[in-house]
Amino acid sequence: MRVLPSGSTALLVELADLEEVLGLYAALVEEPLPGVVDVVPAARTVLLTVDPAATTLEAVQAAVRRTTPRTGRRGTGELLEVPVHYDGADLADVGELLGCDPDEVVRRHTAEEWTVAFCGFSPGFGYLTGAGAWDVPRRATPRTRVPAGSVALAGEFSGVYPRASPGGWQLLGHTGLAVFDLSRDPAALLRPGTRVRFVDVGSGR
Repeated sequence: MRVLPSGSTALLVELADLEEVLGLYAALVEEPLPGVVDVVPAARTVLLTVDPAATTLEAVQAAVRRTTPRTGRRGTGELLEVPVHYDGADLADVGELLGCDPDEVVRRHTAEEWTVAFCGFSPGFGYLTGAGAWDVPRRATPRTRVPAGSVALAGEFSGVYPRASPGGWQLLGHTGLAVFDLSRDPAALLRPGTRVRFVDVGSGR
């Protein structure tokens, strides 16, 4: 662990891998540190924003170093079910990459309990991790437009495109669930710590 100042009111905690990030994030959510007003996980870091009127960076740094990460705690939030039509353009290709047929890809994807590890790329886009052996490369040539609601894989992550955008992830299917909606509170359904189950609602395969 390496703890660095990030401006005058935040600390950036650098960790070895995503598993360490998930463990530290879970601990900080379950037992919030005094004076910390926001905790933002990423692939290898956790950013803590502090209220300078309530604490100091030095005090928060010492508290972080005393914090014991939660081992084996991938998800700490509510469970969200995402209905999916598994009709994605890359479903067969993903099966070849994983050494199985499309039906087995769907079975594995829906059997997994995924966890939103962190968010990025665009508002409402959650990077979901699972306990299974997922290692799916991005497409060699990204698409110029991926439809909103597309359910996809890349590397160890799964995700749902919250709006139409360019993208290079492998498309498994689509959902009608709006994972990001500014008229709703909360606007984003996929927030760090949220547990996710994908549910197969038919595809015509």
